[in-house]
Amino acid sequence: MALRHAVLAALLDGEFSGYQLAKGFDIGVANFWHALPQQLYAELSRLEGEGLVAGREVVQEGRPNKRLFTVTDAGVAELERFAADTAKPSFIRDDLLVKVQAVDGVDATPVIAQLRDRARVAEAKTEVLGALLRRLRGDLDEEEFLRTGQRVGPYLTCLRGLAFERETREWCERAADLLAARRAGACEARP
Repeated sequence: MALRHAVLAALLDGEFSGYQLAKGFDIGVANFWHALPQQLYAELSRLEGEGLVAGREVVQEGRPNKRLFTVTDAGVAELERFAADTAKPSFIRDDLLVKVQAVDGVDATPVIAQLRDRARVAEAKTEVLGALLRRLRGDLDEEEFLRTGQRVGPYLTCLRGLAFERETREWCERAADLLAARRAGACEARP
Protein backbone atom coordinates (compact mmCIF):
# COMPACT_ATOMS: atom_id res chain seq x y z
CA MET A 1 0.00 0.00 0.00
CA ALA A 2 1.21 3.44 -0.77
CA LEU A 3 0.80 6.41 1.54
CA ARG A 4 -1.35 7.96 -1.17
CA HIS A 5 -4.11 5.42 -0.62
CA ALA A 6 -4.07 5.88 3.14
CA VAL A 7 -4.38 9.66 2.65
CA LEU A 8 -7.20 9.28 0.13
CA ALA A 9 -9.04 6.90 2.46
CA ALA A 10 -8.66 9.32 5.39
CA LEU A 11 -10.08 12.16 3.27
CA LEU A 12 -13.26 10.16 2.64
CA ASP A 13 -14.39 11.41 6.06
CA GLY A 14 -14.48 15.03 4.88
CA GLU A 15 -12.38 18.13 4.35
CA PHE A 16 -9.16 18.35 6.38
CA SER A 17 -6.09 20.50 6.67
CA GLY A 18 -2.69 18.83 6.61
CA TYR A 19 -2.48 19.37 10.37
CA GLN A 20 -5.88 17.74 10.95
CA LEU A 21 -4.92 14.87 8.67
CA ALA A 22 -1.69 14.32 10.64
CA LYS A 23 -3.65 14.26 13.90
CA GLY A 24 -6.14 11.81 12.39
CA PHE A 25 -3.28 9.58 11.28
CA ASP A 26 -1.87 9.61 14.81
CA ILE A 27 -5.17 8.41 16.21
CA GLY A 28 -7.03 6.38 13.64
CA VAL A 29 -4.61 5.27 10.95
CA ALA A 30 -1.39 4.76 12.90
CA ASN A 31 -2.44 1.27 13.95
CA PHE A 32 -1.89 0.13 10.35
CA TRP A 33 0.06 2.87 8.54
CA HIS A 34 2.75 5.16 9.92
CA ALA A 35 3.61 8.50 8.33
CA LEU A 36 5.42 11.57 9.57
CA PRO A 37 3.60 14.92 9.20
CA GLN A 38 6.08 16.12 6.56
CA GLN A 39 5.38 12.96 4.53
CA LEU A 40 1.65 13.70 4.68
CA TYR A 41 2.13 17.31 3.52
CA ALA A 42 4.33 16.17 0.62
CA GLU A 43 1.78 13.49 -0.33
CA LEU A 44 -1.08 15.99 -0.23
CA SER A 45 0.85 18.20 -2.67
CA ARG A 46 1.47 15.26 -5.01
CA LEU A 47 -2.17 14.15 -4.84
CA GLU A 48 -3.36 17.67 -5.54
CA GLY A 49 -0.98 17.92 -8.50
CA GLU A 50 -2.43 14.66 -9.87
CA GLY A 51 -6.02 15.86 -9.37
CA LEU A 52 -6.81 13.17 -6.79
CA VAL A 53 -7.49 15.74 -4.08
CA ALA A 54 -8.66 19.34 -4.29
CA GLY A 55 -7.25 21.99 -1.97
CA ARG A 56 -8.62 25.39 -1.06
CA GLU A 57 -7.08 28.16 0.97
CA VAL A 58 -8.85 29.42 4.07
CA VAL A 59 -7.91 32.92 5.25
CA GLN A 60 -7.63 33.17 9.04
CA GLU A 61 -7.38 36.32 11.15
CA GLY A 62 -4.37 36.44 13.45
CA ARG A 63 -3.15 33.05 12.26
CA PRO A 64 -1.49 31.79 9.11
CA ASN A 65 -3.81 30.81 6.28
CA LYS A 66 -4.46 27.10 5.92
CA ARG A 67 -5.32 24.75 3.09
CA LEU A 68 -8.18 22.30 3.34
CA PHE A 69 -8.26 19.18 1.17
CA THR A 70 -11.02 16.91 -0.09
CA VAL A 71 -10.86 13.78 -2.21
CA THR A 72 -12.00 14.27 -5.81
CA ASP A 73 -13.95 11.90 -8.04
CA ALA A 74 -10.61 10.91 -9.58
CA GLY A 75 -9.33 10.17 -6.06
CA VAL A 76 -12.33 7.96 -5.35
CA ALA A 77 -11.72 6.17 -8.66
CA GLU A 78 -8.08 5.60 -7.61
CA LEU A 79 -9.29 4.12 -4.31
CA GLU A 80 -11.69 1.85 -6.20
CA ARG A 81 -8.83 0.67 -8.43
CA PHE A 82 -6.67 0.11 -5.36
CA ALA A 83 -9.45 -1.79 -3.56
CA ALA A 84 -9.83 -4.10 -6.57
CA ASP A 85 -6.11 -5.02 -6.58
CA THR A 86 -5.17 -8.27 -4.90
CA ALA A 87 -3.88 -7.60 -1.40
CA LYS A 88 -0.37 -8.77 -0.69
CA PRO A 89 0.24 -10.71 2.52
CA SER A 90 1.57 -8.61 5.36
CA PHE A 91 4.84 -9.32 7.12
CA ILE A 92 6.48 -8.31 10.36
CA ARG A 93 9.77 -6.45 10.60
CA ASP A 94 10.44 -5.80 14.27
CA ASP A 95 13.82 -5.32 15.93
CA LEU A 96 12.45 -6.52 19.27
CA LEU A 97 11.55 -9.89 17.75
CA VAL A 98 15.14 -10.25 16.49
CA LYS A 99 16.36 -9.52 20.02
CA VAL A 100 14.03 -12.17 21.44
CA GLN A 101 15.23 -14.62 18.79
CA ALA A 102 18.82 -14.00 19.95
CA VAL A 103 18.06 -13.95 23.69
CA ASP A 104 19.60 -17.39 24.35
CA GLY A 105 23.04 -16.07 23.40
CA VAL A 106 22.93 -12.68 25.16
CA ASP A 107 22.06 -11.12 28.51
CA ALA A 108 18.24 -11.18 28.63
CA THR A 109 17.93 -8.27 31.08
CA PRO A 110 17.60 -5.45 28.50
CA VAL A 111 15.34 -7.58 26.31
CA ILE A 112 13.03 -8.24 29.26
CA ALA A 113 12.91 -4.49 29.97
CA GLN A 114 12.10 -3.76 26.33
CA LEU A 115 9.33 -6.37 26.31
CA ARG A 116 7.79 -4.83 29.42
CA ASP A 117 8.03 -1.37 27.88
CA ARG A 118 6.41 -2.59 24.65
CA ALA A 119 3.60 -4.15 26.71
CA ARG A 120 2.99 -0.78 28.43
CA VAL A 121 2.90 1.02 25.08
CA ALA A 122 0.47 -1.55 23.68
CA GLU A 123 -1.77 -1.13 26.73
CA ALA A 124 -1.83 2.64 26.23
CA LYS A 125 -2.73 2.14 22.56
CA THR A 126 -5.59 -0.18 23.52
CA GLU A 127 -7.03 2.60 25.66
CA VAL A 128 -6.76 5.14 22.82
CA LEU A 129 -8.27 2.74 20.28
CA GLY A 130 -11.07 1.78 22.66
CA ALA A 131 -11.95 5.47 23.13
CA LEU A 132 -11.86 6.01 19.36
CA LEU A 133 -14.21 3.05 18.81
CA ARG A 134 -16.64 4.47 21.37
CA ARG A 135 -16.50 7.88 19.67
CA LEU A 136 -17.03 6.40 16.19
CA ARG A 137 -20.12 4.41 17.16
CA GLY A 138 -21.68 7.15 19.31
CA ASP A 139 -24.83 6.00 21.05
CA LEU A 140 -25.01 2.71 19.12
CA ASP A 141 -23.79 -0.59 20.48
CA GLU A 142 -21.10 -2.26 18.40
CA GLU A 143 -23.30 -4.75 16.55
CA GLU A 144 -25.85 -2.09 15.60
CA PHE A 145 -23.09 0.25 14.43
CA LEU A 146 -21.51 -2.51 12.34
CA ARG A 147 -24.88 -3.16 10.68
CA THR A 148 -26.02 0.44 10.18
CA GLY A 149 -23.12 2.87 10.77
CA GLN A 150 -22.23 5.43 8.12
CA ARG A 151 -18.51 4.66 7.76
CA VAL A 152 -17.72 1.14 8.94
CA GLY A 153 -14.22 0.97 7.35
CA PRO A 154 -12.45 3.12 9.96
CA TYR A 155 -14.25 1.19 12.69
CA LEU A 156 -13.12 -2.16 11.30
CA THR A 157 -9.49 -1.04 10.99
CA CYS A 158 -9.64 0.29 14.53
CA LEU A 159 -10.99 -3.08 15.73
CA ARG A 160 -8.02 -4.77 14.02
CA GLY A 161 -5.63 -2.35 15.67
CA LEU A 162 -7.20 -3.02 19.05
CA ALA A 163 -6.87 -6.79 18.62
CA PHE A 164 -3.26 -6.39 17.47
CA GLU A 165 -2.32 -4.22 20.47
CA ARG A 166 -4.04 -6.56 22.94
CA GLU A 167 -2.20 -9.54 21.48
CA THR A 168 1.09 -7.64 21.48
CA ARG A 169 0.63 -6.73 25.14
CA GLU A 170 -0.21 -10.32 26.11
CA TRP A 171 2.70 -11.80 24.16
CA CYS A 172 5.22 -9.27 25.49
CA GLU A 173 4.10 -9.84 29.08
CA ARG A 174 4.26 -13.62 28.66
CA ALA A 175 7.68 -13.52 26.98
CA ALA A 176 9.10 -11.13 29.60
CA ASP A 177 7.75 -13.27 32.47
CA LEU A 178 9.12 -16.44 30.91
CA LEU A 179 12.56 -14.95 30.28
CA ALA A 180 12.69 -13.48 33.78
CA ALA A 181 11.75 -16.86 35.32
CA ARG A 182 14.39 -18.66 33.22
CA ARG A 183 17.01 -16.10 34.22
CA ALA A 184 16.07 -16.49 37.91
CA GLY A 185 16.21 -20.29 37.57
CA ALA A 186 19.63 -20.09 35.90
CA CYS A 187 20.90 -17.90 38.75
CA GLU A 188 19.62 -20.37 41.36
CA ALA A 189 21.24 -23.28 39.52
CA ARG A 190 24.69 -21.68 39.73
CA PRO A 191 26.80 -22.64 42.75
